[in-house]
Amino acid sequence: MTQLHHAATPLREETVPGGGHLSFVLKRGQILRLTDTDGGANVSMMMLNAHEKSERLNLPDTLKGQHTAKLTTGHCFYSDMGRVLTGIVADTCGWHDPFGGVLNAAETAEKYGQGRYQELRNGFYRNGMDNLLVEMGKWDLGLEDLLMVVNFFSKVSVDADGSFRFVSGFSQPGSFVELYAPMDTLIVLTTLQHPMDPNPEYAPRPVQLSWFTAEDTQACENALHTRAENDRALTNTHLFAL
Repeated sequence: MTQLHHAATPLREETVPGGGHLSFVLKRGQILRLTDTDGGANVSMMMLNAHEKSERLNLPDTLKGQHTAKLTTGHCFYSDMGRVLTGIVADTCGWHDPFGGVLNAAETAEKYGQGRYQELRNGFYRNGMDNLLVEMGKWDLGLEDLLMVVNFFSKVSVDADGSFRFVSGFSQPGSFVELYAPMDTLIVLTTLQHPMDPNPEYAPRPVQLSWFTAEDTQACENALHTRAENDRALTNTHLFAL
């Protein structure tokens, strides 16, 4: 049974359609729930310090510091300043991919075809790189600020020969993951298929976002005290937030 750290009623909810993009500040003490409503979704997400945007998610440190190649409950997302941008406090999937990245326009066209606005209007084929840059521009960020992303709801394992393998059909309808923010964190996301998804059809899935206030911030942080490295990173976060 997944333990929840908030009341049942969210502060607000919003559905991001397949192929959509969004950015916002997840405030200190809030919890963001991502829900894969239909199954098979993928959410590519960047994270930055909302007040000092030069501080941003460092995935290599996140993985090395926690001795993992997948992300799930109890894992923190470290910044390049050794602080915790968010941490996973509830998860019904059990695996989120930190390696796959996003596709750019040329890669999307090569994989799915042109999918132009002239023929498809608002159904045109979007790509992860441009979607993220559109949202980043709203915060005075540009191409030089584009980061590695976490691909929520996607599982990429490693075969015996060392090759990455995308696991199709991994996330089921209703699967969710919850992120707790111990500091104000800028979230930038897009809902497009994982680059390694073998489906040749352009068919991104929607994701529901729900915002909550943590009922007990200490309980949230206790859920993240899974390693000494996390303890130090949370201490650094508290010092910054003073």
